[in-house]
Formats: sequence, C-alpha cells, structure tokens
Amino acid sequence: MRIGIGYDVHRLVRGRPLVLGGVVIPSEWGLQGHSDADVLVHAIGDALLGALALGDLGEHFPDTNPCYQGISSLTLLEEVVGMVRERGYKLSNLDSVLIAQQPRLAAHLLHMRRNLVDVLRLDLGSISVKVKTAEQLGSLGRAEGIAAYAVCLVTPHPL
Repeated sequence: MRIGIGYDVHRLVRGRPLVLGGVVIPSEWGLQGHSDADVLVHAIGDALLGALALGDLGEHFPDTNPCYQGISSLTLLEEVVGMVRERGYKLSNLDSVLIAQQPRLAAHLLHMRRNLVDVLRLDLGSISVKVKTAEQLGSLGRAEGIAAYAVCLVTPHPL
C-alpha cells in the first residue's frame, strides 16, 4: 500500500464561481485559477499522484495548455484515477480538509462527498471531507483564499 498527501490554495476573487468538491457554492467570491480552481479536488488529485510518485497536477495538466481553461477539476480527477488504475492500484480511502474562513461550508460537505463517490470509485463511507476556519489568522483567516489538504491510501488492484 502507498500513501499520498496533497495540498492546494487559491486566492478568492470577485466575479468567479466558487466551486468546491464539484459543488457551486453561493458566493460573490470565487477562486482564481486556470481551471474551475476547485482546491479540494486539486488536493485530492495531488495526493493520488503523490502516492505513486507521479508528480503533481500542474505537470499533467499545465495552465499553459488552453484546453484546460475553465475545465471541471472533477474531469481532471477522473483522468488521475485512471492513471492510478493503469498502474495497478486503487484508492482505498480519502481524508481531506478545507480551510476557509468564509463562506460557511458545512451544509455542502455531504454534496461534495457524493460528487466524489463516482469519480473516485469509492463508497461514501471511505471519503471524508471536513472544513475548518483559520481562526482569523494569516491570509486564509482574512478570507483572502481557501486551501485544502488531502491524504489517501492506495492499494494494489489487479488490472
């Protein structure tokens, strides 16, 4: 078995949709980025890639490639899951945490987890998504951005 950790952070800006875990969150502020800037999904993708020493999302889906402009991060995550499976592994479980001072996200966590079920090919009980504030400390505490961490366990799986 192999373990991976992922991290991502994006700045909040006016006029973009706020997408987290594939859920569009009602907000005047969204995350700045080349794709939909879904920090949760990006952290999960990096954790999966890291578990197999495959680099990070930026190596596989560079922001210099116009075909990724505005793309759903769930679409990119599906490709990452395919890379994991091609190498004879499968995701066994996922633990993740969003760090966001605002908006309040607790009411959206189950929807995020449900969005991840099909993409990750896991049952709901194997996917954890939590949310914490930054207790008004630093740039995240001033609500200048949102960050996410993810840890995953992948295990051998016959092709």
